[in-house]
Amino acid sequence: MPLVDMPLEQLKKYAGRNPRPADFDAYWNQSLAEMHAIKPDVELRPAAFQSPHAECFDLFFTGVGGARVHAKFLRPEKRPAGQRMPAVCLFHGYTGNSGDWSDKLNWVNAGMAVAALDCRGQGGLSEDITPIRGNTHHGHIIRGLDDPDPRKLLFRSLFLDTAQLARIVMEMPEVDPQRVGAAGGSQGGGLTLACAALEPRIKRAAPTFPFLCDYQRVWEMDLTKDAYTEMRTFFRHFDPRHEREEAIFTRLGYIDCQHLAPRIKASVMMGVGLMDTICPPSTQFAAYNKMTCEKQTVIYPDFGHEGLPGHNDRVYQFMMGL
Repeated sequence: MPLVDMPLEQLKKYAGRNPRPADFDAYWNQSLAEMHAIKPDVELRPAAFQSPHAECFDLFFTGVGGARVHAKFLRPEKRPAGQRMPAVCLFHGYTGNSGDWSDKLNWVNAGMAVAALDCRGQGGLSEDITPIRGNTHHGHIIRGLDDPDPRKLLFRSLFLDTAQLARIVMEMPEVDPQRVGAAGGSQGGGLTLACAALEPRIKRAAPTFPFLCDYQRVWEMDLTKDAYTEMRTFFRHFDPRHEREEAIFTRLGYIDCQHLAPRIKASVMMGVGLMDTICPPSTQFAAYNKMTCEKQTVIYPDFGHEGLPGHNDRVYQFMMGL
């Protein structure tokens, strides 16, 4: 078969390229402590969209840095007395939003609560108020990359938002905190990995062709285009001779999901298209191969960064095991 990356047998052994900062664990432990200290001021507002069998809410909470973060939250209208329900947290693709209300009703019909995050500064209702120094044009991977404080990386806040949303859902009286899953594709796949890593109570995680993994590998494959084009633009404007290359990729290592992957305790099912030139398979396997949890891949040899036939159904059935 044609290849855009390594053969599958090599992918299963690939260990990743992007450097891991020496203080990576301390960085994320301190970040989680900051998140846990926040009073989230959760607000549920009845949504304009309603369904005969679901209660639909706009959920707002205060995240790190004081931003008000939005998610769609749905739950079954009728719930068995004295029983807690499972829940799933959903994460969207890069620059998008939490999507339509109606496409979440399948979860509600299965007796589950569902929370779908709007990423800060992208297509939904969440705020991006982080003050930073340096370039903010064209892309969130590089937002905060040149700030003296690595805690200003925007994806640090986005990763923490996923964990905080999961925690909020787990604390709802109708939700069983031991039966919460996470799912998403592309950016949503990367955020699924981050959520499961930073909130270890996540029971099942279904990332599909996850973004935000092994940035240096993407650059070396000359695939800093499409979703990763901001990396090429950043180098062309701010380091045209790549004199700071090692330092830049090391800084990006703080928000590289492959380095968070060892923290995951959930059961993971990852969908991969071997013809993916947006999020190359090797970058996805860099994260997958670092997981020590129960895990499986679902491989689509002829597919790239696109709809994977039957995979949404597979994810749905996987989550029915919560």
